[in-house]
Amino acid sequence: MDAISLSIFANRIDAICGEMGATLQKSAFSPNIRDRLDYSCAIFDAQGELCAQAAHIPVHLGSMAFAMRDVVSVYDWSAGDMMVLNDPYKGGTHLPDVTLIAPLFIADELTGFVVNRAHHADIGSETPGSMPLSSSLSEEGLIIGPAFIVKDDEIVENYFHSVIKNMRNPLESAGDFIAQIAANRRGLQRLKALITKMGLEDYRRSLERLNDYAATLAKNSLAGADKKLIADGEYYFADVLDDDGQGNRDIVIKVRVAFAAGNITVDFSGSEEQVVGNINCPLSVTAAAVYYVFRCLMPAQTPACAGSFRHIVIIAPEQTFLNASFPAAVAAGNVETSTRVVDVVLGALSQVMPERIPAASHGSMNNLAMGYAGDKPGAIPSWPAWDYYETIGGGMGASNISAGLDAVQTHMTNTLNTPIESLEMKYPLRIRCYRIRQSSAGAGKHYGGEGLIREYEFLAPAQVTVLSERRSHQPWGLVGGGNAKAGINTLNGRVIAAKQSLTVEAGDVVSIATAGGGGYSAAILSPESLPDNCY
Repeated sequence: MDAISLSIFANRIDAICGEMGATLQKSAFSPNIRDRLDYSCAIFDAQGELCAQAAHIPVHLGSMAFAMRDVVSVYDWSAGDMMVLNDPYKGGTHLPDVTLIAPLFIADELTGFVVNRAHHADIGSETPGSMPLSSSLSEEGLIIGPAFIVKDDEIVENYFHSVIKNMRNPLESAGDFIAQIAANRRGLQRLKALITKMGLEDYRRSLERLNDYAATLAKNSLAGADKKLIADGEYYFADVLDDDGQGNRDIVIKVRVAFAAGNITVDFSGSEEQVVGNINCPLSVTAAAVYYVFRCLMPAQTPACAGSFRHIVIIAPEQTFLNASFPAAVAAGNVETSTRVVDVVLGALSQVMPERIPAASHGSMNNLAMGYAGDKPGAIPSWPAWDYYETIGGGMGASNISAGLDAVQTHMTNTLNTPIESLEMKYPLRIRCYRIRQSSAGAGKHYGGEGLIREYEFLAPAQVTVLSERRSHQPWGLVGGGNAKAGINTLNGRVIAAKQSLTVEAGDVVSIATAGGGGYSAAILSPESLPDNCY
């Protein structure tokens, strides 16, 4: 296959993932999927190896790429099947992220899979928004599958209703599940048409060639033949998370990044043991953050397939909070811990290539979950039950070539904000303030990006959960650049914890002020100019 044909093939399968995403967005009921675009779509081969993905959510995509082989290898698949799962210890990330997997058969032969993953704001948790301040997985909502939700191309009604009945708004939840089914059906249709046109053997040879090309491109871009990009050696970095929401503070995360002839080992030995709070994460989430960092360093034309990560080995000892064991709580691990994994891997790489590494970004997805669980039995309803969840942007870290961007989602999240009009139309909320947080960025020749301030006035009683980071520890600057300001959460002007669950009444105001990004200076590159965390 010549280079032009390979490029056309890669774009064709990428386009299928993009069309799956468009189908999911346009069909979904909830603002979380329809407006925030909190979903991802990908294609895998018959062995569960990644073939293509759309530019959706890094934490979704990387974790699917890491875990799908183990998921698909243990089940007997038939044409017309579709499997659903959200169990973090069986291929998921955290319970709100629901994955649907559909096999493709060509001439009665298993040829591959199409997959989508979408965030459900209501997954049956007792706390509205399904992002609770939890200490075990069972507190975080309904654990799903893996189980077949579709057989013989028909929804398994009994199972489907057994899932939906756990939700506060079953109509909206059912709509989102059916939108995911529709997205996979579109993917199967388009992938089957492509394979039929190419021929099955040509399709498989093209995938093999694509993976080989991706592996070569990735290896050469990270440690070229002249060794001028990343010199062989070992590089270390350490950081801490603020807390786990259950009284444990300054949770240590350490990494050793080793390069040897183009092979990369990322070792998290020495990081904190599994904790009580929900900042634990399965190994697939840790892997997703590692993959993201190195994917950013690869050329833009590197195919998004398994070959891109062939030379990366990840080590995280079992029962540490980066490779947690059942039944550890994981709701915030997917969002907060994954972001800190990015920070430490970038920090280690800053020692060998500071001109290509940015300072720390705001370091949190600034998760806000809220809703109304309903009145006591027999009471006159004061407001229908509702669930809502969103992430809030902040400042991006500055780099050698530019200042950081203001008020954006960074790294492991790639969602939009929910438009104020949509939020206020659907829920008993009023957004009192939504603006850039001035003077929150780290200083330097290139300033970091500024954070955000978003204030929510509640028009009815509600339960609110905040899961945030970088409230105690500032995002670090790089090469002499200044640290950014930490974030602040308040209720009616009173500071509240980085991770807290609270009840609000009509008229109460919750304000989330997010951290800025670290600054980058043009100082002479030397060990003294690197972050203090390097060791």
